[in-house]
Amino acid sequence: MVMTNTTLTIGHSDPIRVQDPTLPVPSRIRDLTDMVGGLSNPSKMPGLSYSLPAWRCKVGGSLRSVKGSVCSGCYAMKGCYVFPVVKDALERRFRAIRDERWTAAMIALLSAKRNMRFFRWHDSGDLQSANHLRNIVTIAENVPSVRFWMPTREYRILDTFEGTIPSNLIVRVSAHMIGSDAPSRFSHTSVVLSKGTESTPGAFTCPASKQGNECYRCRACWSPNARTIAYPVH
Repeated sequence: MVMTNTTLTIGHSDPIRVQDPTLPVPSRIRDLTDMVGGLSNPSKMPGLSYSLPAWRCKVGGSLRSVKGSVCSGCYAMKGCYVFPVVKDALERRFRAIRDERWTAAMIALLSAKRNMRFFRWHDSGDLQSANHLRNIVTIAENVPSVRFWMPTREYRILDTFEGTIPSNLIVRVSAHMIGSDAPSRFSHTSVVLSKGTESTPGAFTCPASKQGNECYRCRACWSPNARTIAYPVH
């Protein structure tokens, strides 16, 4: 079991602690699922995900009021995401990541899903703190059979992270503004294309819009070889 004792904070007390992955947790999948607050199952993707409330986003929350930002039309602030049952599930997960057993429970739950090869962090929501990132890294380190993808706008958290991101976790930094690039200092990024634009130099264009809004056989978002992914604007 891979673990760390490092505690990271960014200018304030972090309500999420670096968690011990060796803590005892239940063995039943049902109990583990309850402990982590449940997993989400995005219909377009080849695997499961873990979503948090978009209204809890830090950088994204500020960008929602900025015209031309990717977050100004956030899909996770409308549609099924605002149904009471979905909002309750998102808030349940938001509380769960603060439970000291969350990391150990996620490791046990994902390890038990033996046919799962791809997992996405945050089809809704984003990183909450440096310790939250540290715990996600620990999960990836302890479930090497799964390829993880995590999009994020939390540049500052990544800039101050002192650990090593494992090879099975692709942290893909998202550009803030439609039609703009993400900072080049990050190894994996994503952009949203302006309306009427179909591609951008050096980027792999997401094919989902041309194949029923599904990933189908594409796994570029999880690939270390895809340096930048370009998504057509919704």
